[in-house]
Amino acid sequence: MMKNDVHLGHKARKRFGQNFLNDPYIIDGIVSAINPKPGQNLVEIGPGLGALTEPVGREVDKLHVVELDRDLAERLRFHPELKDKLTIHEADALKFDFRELSTPQNKLRIFGNLPYNISTPLMFHLFEFRNEVQDMHFMLQKEVVNRLAAGPGTKAYGRLTVMAQYFCKVIPVLEVPPTAFVPPPKVDSAVVRLVPHPELPFPANDFKWLDRVCREGFNQRRKTVRNCYKSLVDDSVFEALGINPMSRPENLTLEQFVALANWLDENHKS
Repeated sequence: MMKNDVHLGHKARKRFGQNFLNDPYIIDGIVSAINPKPGQNLVEIGPGLGALTEPVGREVDKLHVVELDRDLAERLRFHPELKDKLTIHEADALKFDFRELSTPQNKLRIFGNLPYNISTPLMFHLFEFRNEVQDMHFMLQKEVVNRLAAGPGTKAYGRLTVMAQYFCKVIPVLEVPPTAFVPPPKVDSAVVRLVPHPELPFPANDFKWLDRVCREGFNQRRKTVRNCYKSLVDDSVFEALGINPMSRPENLTLEQFVALANWLDENHKS
């Protein structure tokens, strides 16, 4: 009997975090959400065995894929249906310069069933290219999608939420059970759509300060805002910014985090 970590003759590699999608109903739902059209600048991260690459490839004339696993890249190179449409980039998506693939007239539409062990750093990497991106559709751990889409005052709300919503509109698309994959992951999954804001709704003067107030706030969730930032600001500043110093960081809105970061940028020179 075949072990359940082998799919289409390829053994899933733990170090690449490989779980292969194989549920036709779910695949159809994801492709409908992406809605690929000929002439668009589509880029798939981690095409794997082509579960999404094949149906997306049927809709378009050309497609970029970024794949780290040499064996999988080789399979795609000889894929009867895809080989003439694909440009294969054998690379680590975490280090890849996505600017190489974009043009001002044809922004990137990025998608992928992301390895869950790199999903958060990969999204931070992709936010750097937001001006080159039209939209992104990713399969992630359901818990990560909940964090991306969370509102203030909830358990899921954290640094990832604030950073993602700073750069993008976040839209959960569909939930995916473990049974849709080979081998089945131990967690539920979900697909999310991220659409970079054409203009940032609350721009930070210096992103480093926003990153710092988020890190310091969410590293000590149980502390009050006053205690989290006591080395940086006093109560009069919170009052001026309309922030209750007795609230917790998870109660601050994106707009309040940016207001605090901008005050620090103007008043501290560290």
